[in-house]
Amino acid sequence: MPALWIAHVTVTDEEAYSRYAALAGPAIAAHGGRFVARGGRFVQLEGKARPRNVVARFDSVEAAESCYHSAEYQEALDHARGASERELMIVETSE
Repeated sequence: MPALWIAHVTVTDEEAYSRYAALAGPAIAAHGGRFVARGGRFVQLEGKARPRNVVARFDSVEAAESCYHSAEYQEALDHARGASERELMIVETSE
């Protein structure tokens, strides 16, 4: 069943985070992820607002989790640590 990778992000260091983004996009694509939303307009109705919201669709929870733990994504993530505050989750869809 398909899954969504959902990230809510506040960038605190634009330069370092841009290095993350340059590496994360190809890592996500290499694992079958396709971006559905990437930093577009949003309306926060509840909870803590984060100015950057990203949603990628994967074929399964396992594929998304495998991407997260991959060497390529972990290399990208090294640039996001300390350069952002973020929440990241993987949610199976009901499709």
